[in-house]
Amino acid sequence: MSVEVVTFGCRLNSAESEVIRREAERAGFSDTVVVNTCAVTAEAVRQARQTIRALRRDRPQAKIVVTGCAAQTEPQTFIAMAEANHVLGNAEKLTVDGWARLDIHDSPKAIVNDIMAVKESAAHLIEAFAGRSRAFVQVQNGCDHRCTFCIIPYGRGNSRSVPMGSVVDDIRRLVANGYGEIVLTGVDITSYGADLPGAPKLGALVKQILKHVPELKRLRLSSIDSVEADRDLFDALASDARLMPHLHLSLQSGDDLILKRMKRRHLRADAIAFCAQVRRLRPDTAFGADLIAGFPTETGDMFARSSALVEECGLTYLHVFPFSPRPGTPAARMPQLPRSVVKDRARRLRERGALALSRHLDREVGATRRVLAESNDLGRTEQFTQVRLATPAEPGTILDLKMAAHDGRRLLAA
Repeated sequence: MSVEVVTFGCRLNSAESEVIRREAERAGFSDTVVVNTCAVTAEAVRQARQTIRALRRDRPQAKIVVTGCAAQTEPQTFIAMAEANHVLGNAEKLTVDGWARLDIHDSPKAIVNDIMAVKESAAHLIEAFAGRSRAFVQVQNGCDHRCTFCIIPYGRGNSRSVPMGSVVDDIRRLVANGYGEIVLTGVDITSYGADLPGAPKLGALVKQILKHVPELKRLRLSSIDSVEADRDLFDALASDARLMPHLHLSLQSGDDLILKRMKRRHLRADAIAFCAQVRRLRPDTAFGADLIAGFPTETGDMFARSSALVEECGLTYLHVFPFSPRPGTPAARMPQLPRSVVKDRARRLRERGALALSRHLDREVGATRRVLAESNDLGRTEQFTQVRLATPAEPGTILDLKMAAHDGRRLLAA
């Protein structure tokens, strides 16, 4: 074994894991397991710690390096773990120099520097993604907003963008290497470009990609903040079928007072209007959303307004987070709800999400969809709906398939 990366969390972490593997191997690491952590919830940190302990039991001779957002925001948690050999910060994990510093015989257990001091985000020029049918391209990192529940800016730093030309070159190379679908990733990709000359927006980047990489078959966006969507992004959705009709929205709540207490920049009506506008431009769009259940001070009526967003926005895929107080955030100091209430509301939201997905699957039966094969027997439609393939296919191929039925979670191809 050379370097293996265990990845938690978002698509950006998935993209960065490929960089981690490459840079660690360049620095001469072998027989090493890297745990690329997530800090978005206390549960994500708990799972990372559990995994580290299990890895040490299973691979007593391997070197275990902990990195990622949790390592950046709470390095002492992992320094204290005897199972971990090293802890590496979020900036250091992406450079061969950062890894080389760990390989010095007397290097400290932890190298975690001030993430807020990082001012640029460079293209990482990944050639391939192990075991994946789509490629992830980081266009942005960090976040300038300070939502009261969120620890991520302290793990990622302030927003910084990859220059547009570098993004286009990276995608052109990945397409030439056989990838039919590219996913643009970042922490807050709709803030793209504010730090670049001329302050181009995400929509301009999307248009440049579609224009200058005509051989690209599918372009997909990761999570976006709908309030930052620009005119060019709407235009690209309406005019180019290669931009996938699937948007995952950072909504968090459907109650205006809770949104204010979260320090979000949109209101309930803004979310509903955004989804309606996109559907007018691209009627086949499917929406996913992040929703937090049990935010401090959330009443039953406030929760009901969040729950109602599933129908009012026409959401298909829900990522439900039971509120988790993160030390150092303002929301952790607000009056907390009983954990039993938080968990019950999360359960009810998930049940509503399961019904919404089932209704979406009902509507898809009988339709013919273009499906990207992710494995021999599973794929995804343009709307990101999972499909069970009737006939094995080569991962990465795009197939026109008729949907015969569904099992409540995925479509079944004829």
